[in-house]
Amino acid sequence: MGERNSPGPIVSIHLLQMPRDSSEPGTPQIWWSNGIFFLLTHLAAFVGVYYYPAWQVKRASLVLAFLAWQLADFGITVGYHRLYSHKAFKAAPGVRVALALLGSAGFQGSIKWWCLRHRLHHRYTDDPVHDPYAATNGLFYSHMGWIFYKPTYERMKLIERDDLDRDPVVRFQHEYYVPIALTVGFAFPPIFGCLWGDPIGSFVWAGLVSRLFIWHCTFLVNSLAHWDGLQPYSDEDTSRGNLILALLTGGEGNHNFHAFPHDFRSGPAFFDWDPSKWIIIALHRLGLVYGLRRAKQEDVSDAARYMHEKHQYGTLSESPTDESEDDWQGEIWDMDRLEKYQQGKPGKCIVLLDEFVLDVTSYLGDHTFNWAFHGGLNKHSRAANKTMRKLRIARFREGH
Repeated sequence: MGERNSPGPIVSIHLLQMPRDSSEPGTPQIWWSNGIFFLLTHLAAFVGVYYYPAWQVKRASLVLAFLAWQLADFGITVGYHRLYSHKAFKAAPGVRVALALLGSAGFQGSIKWWCLRHRLHHRYTDDPVHDPYAATNGLFYSHMGWIFYKPTYERMKLIERDDLDRDPVVRFQHEYYVPIALTVGFAFPPIFGCLWGDPIGSFVWAGLVSRLFIWHCTFLVNSLAHWDGLQPYSDEDTSRGNLILALLTGGEGNHNFHAFPHDFRSGPAFFDWDPSKWIIIALHRLGLVYGLRRAKQEDVSDAARYMHEKHQYGTLSESPTDESEDDWQGEIWDMDRLEKYQQGKPGKCIVLLDEFVLDVTSYLGDHTFNWAFHGGLNKHSRAANKTMRKLRIARFREGH
């Protein structure tokens, strides 16, 4: 992203363009430590279940296993995903600490590690090279195949990370992630199991088996949720909605709402199965979280209408916001005219995007511009393009 400032009031003119890779990605290397830990955990869980089947362990150990699965799951969905990756709401320090601990029990990396890769996934959804777990690389790869390869991520430098680096909870958890994860994930279950005389059964079921449930239910969002289900809001990528998946993932099954990633809800309707949404609402009423972000209802309704007509009739009744680029009836500016506008508008953020001049100042108040347009610099969704058109103030042509 380049920046040019003219004399007078400081106003930024940002030129958004896709950087070019200097070379083609090389052959990925096997990530031995990650793969071995992943496979050994599966092996240990299977051996443990063989020697300590469900009918031979204390019922309290099975209840603990279910709680360990669900709590870690909410640490990922509410904390890693909606709070930190998409900044869908803000939370008090105590809530952030609790979510960091619960998310650590999911053994999916630190908040920083997870969020940066998830933001990369949203910027380059389905790109076989730059999406870390692209569904276009096959069901197995998107589910867990990517775990066995060391990441390269040539475009990770484009992903916003300042908010993560500023958060003391994120910094602390990132630095001490391994001991934190081992403690809450593997040490706590047998300690609790001692309370009812079943430390080994609690370790097997709440430490090992629950880990497999946490992993694979989360991975289903990367794989199955991009392969099977409904697309009520968008078909611009492979994300889909699936009720069974929602039941397994704390509400992440309405994955086609991917089209509105900044919304704190996985589904807009109150009765959409989304316990993560209900937890956020409850915390909000207690004053522990605030700044809940929602997609505009007009955008959600327009997306649903568009897809309904496309599915049912095969034809589309385009709205005025769907006009082609040649339909522009406004002013046409060159650089001199743009700089004059800049000098007369102190504090404004002016952006050149796709040969149009946009005043995004008001937009920045509610969104993170670096990647608020779904797909970022790679691909804009229909909803993002609609918003972008509303922000246009002129068409740009050098030398006009």
